[in-house]
Amino acid sequence: MAEFRSCQPTTMDRAAFVNHFADVYEHSPWVAEAVFDKGLDAEDDHIENLHLKMASTLIEANQAMQLALINAHPDLAGKAAVNGELTESSNKEQSGAGIDQCNNEEFEKFTSYNNSYKSRFNFPFIMAVKGSNRYQILESFEMRLGNDSETEFATAIQEINKIALFRLRDM
Repeated sequence: MAEFRSCQPTTMDRAAFVNHFADVYEHSPWVAEAVFDKGLDAEDDHIENLHLKMASTLIEANQAMQLALINAHPDLAGKAAVNGELTESSNKEQSGAGIDQCNNEEFEKFTSYNNSYKSRFNFPFIMAVKGSNRYQILESFEMRLGNDSETEFATAIQEINKIALFRLRDM
């Protein structure tokens, strides 16, 4: 099991823990707060164990809190990216997938898919893009637009938990 390079979560007080892990879940420090409040043990100095606690916290949250977290995520290749308003993690993830290298046609496709997806499901398309490229992401958009709302909501939560694991591993 991998341990954190820069910290040991179990040695942190609440404020330090929340500050350090606040953006593992996009603009949602409540996940880190809830995990700390439930209590940490020595195993939580391992990335995978802390991730399991964080993922469980999201899964156990009420639907309104889950939806708020989903909505905290930016559109892929959306206005926030164009305007330089992404969090550092989101910017790194989208750039790593080559989204910042879209030509005009691809950018228009992302915009169209984002709009169609939000119109259909009332929340943004969520995908853990690390290890993917913009072509695979556009393909996923196409496939997932055909899903029902319940499936997409569950998929968004799963993808958010994947993103969180990537972010924890990057720490």
